[in-house]
Amino acid sequence: MEARIKAGLWASMAIRMGDLAGRPGAVLRKGDPDSGGILCVLRGREGLVVLSQTRDAEGRPAWMRGSGATPVDDAAADAYVARQVKRDPDLWVLEFEAPDLLPPFEAVLI
Repeated sequence: MEARIKAGLWASMAIRMGDLAGRPGAVLRKGDPDSGGILCVLRGREGLVVLSQTRDAEGRPAWMRGSGATPVDDAAADAYVARQVKRDPDLWVLEFEAPDLLPPFEAVLI
């Protein structure tokens, strides 16, 4: 069985990595500190992308563009986050400045 990192610890790590990479981040919403899921809002030059945690075909952690293949505006990103939080009130929501719409942490995007 794969060891999992607590959500609160992972969120702190991601914010720190963003700061070190010159991509400042913020916690917009705290979820369950132990087992909450995480959404990452990436704010770029072309708009916003919301990444949602998932698993790849082999069961490894990955991220998908929950907000769609192309960048969206603030209203569409906010609506997506609100729908997800309504379904899962334990979610964490992080936001990063990401001009190229890539996360500041190592991530497999599917």
